[in-house]
Amino acid sequence: MNKKLLLGLAASCVMGLSSTVWAADSGFGTPEEAKMMLEKAVAAVQADEAKALEMFNKGEGGFKEKDLYVFCGGPDGNFTAHPKLVGKSLKDLKDKT
Repeated sequence: MNKKLLLGLAASCVMGLSSTVWAADSGFGTPEEAKMMLEKAVAAVQADEAKALEMFNKGEGGFKEKDLYVFCGGPDGNFTAHPKLVGKSLKDLKDKT
């Protein structure tokens, strides 16, 4: 019984580690990386909003990593930071699916 439990636990660990390695090598950001980028973006906006938005738009300062990037929208519904959609309305976006 203990051998089966140990084998199952070992298999789970290997699968978990291999999926983490796959995510790291795939060019996709992890949820942890996204959260860290969000926290960094909030701190940048609090320090200097204009400079932060400029960095977000240029993808500088670590705000463009793998498939992760920061985007922002204003109260008017327009993008204030996005690699390609600055000034366009968030309301006009359509899901292509």
